[in-house]
Amino acid sequence: MVTIGGTGVMVLGVLAAGIVSAVVGLALRARLGTVSAVAISGLIWSLAAIAVATLVPTRADVGIVPADSRSDSCSWDYGGPNGAAFEGLGFDQRTLNVLLFVPAGMFLVLAVGRWWSGVVLAPIGLALLAAYSVGVELMQLQLARIDRACDVTDMVDNILGAGVGVLVGVLLLPVLKPWRGRVTKVLG
Repeated sequence: MVTIGGTGVMVLGVLAAGIVSAVVGLALRARLGTVSAVAISGLIWSLAAIAVATLVPTRADVGIVPADSRSDSCSWDYGGPNGAAFEGLGFDQRTLNVLLFVPAGMFLVLAVGRWWSGVVLAPIGLALLAAYSVGVELMQLQLARIDRACDVTDMVDNILGAGVGVLVGVLLLPVLKPWRGRVTKVLG
């Protein structure tokens, strides 16, 4: 039986997503400026990192959970179990779930902050990040055979993290000024 999972696989997936995102950022830099290019590539990277961190089994030895023993509904037990999968990092699962979405919220604001429409796009993006969290949890429910679980606490923590990230992004806007660095070309 072939098993894929564990922290090493997650790190490799996040690094691969980082490389692809960096290439996207480099391609956008001339057109949008450094801050916006980094923000857009950072948002792409953070969304990919979230997918990798939440949809890859936490251990390589998990194998496949038999269909008859997998969960068939989301846990509505708020507070949920305190997973010990990442205690080596010094954080509990709830803190990691919050921290996982902070970069996405921050990069979102910096990515749309160059345009006036960002005032509307940022709240829409925050709602989409919340939907992304719900989608990840529902995917974990459907893929429960890879030993992941759907949990309402994770959704709340993820959305809180995205909100914190949005606040950090708003605080960084006047410092980083993503609206600068525009390259305007006159088509003749």
